[in-house]
Amino acid sequence: MDPLTRALNKLAKWRSVFAGWQLGTRPDTDPECQAVRDHREVTMIMRAEINALTALLIDKGIMKSEDFRNQLIIDAELLDRNYELKFPGFKTNEYGVDIDVAKARETMKGWRQ
Repeated sequence: MDPLTRALNKLAKWRSVFAGWQLGTRPDTDPECQAVRDHREVTMIMRAEINALTALLIDKGIMKSEDFRNQLIIDAELLDRNYELKFPGFKTNEYGVDIDVAKARETMKGWRQ
């Protein structure tokens, strides 16, 4: 097995820990557990890929770490605002999530209880 496959396979083993954390103990055949495991695996590998690409771009002098940092701030703030628009009644701050119960109640109609 090549080193990349070995490293990604080892990293992906965390998917079951995250699925257990999110859902509790479930059999591997449980569809919801399979979905969470798959999503976590993709997210972890994508995070490693993005970190690798960013490091290469900075190391090769294609971009400066400060420029990346500043752009990441812009994009994080934009995504945060987009989530506020997507989920009316919910708004984040540095301590957690503020919830306007009246608005959130409408937003959460149909959510599983």
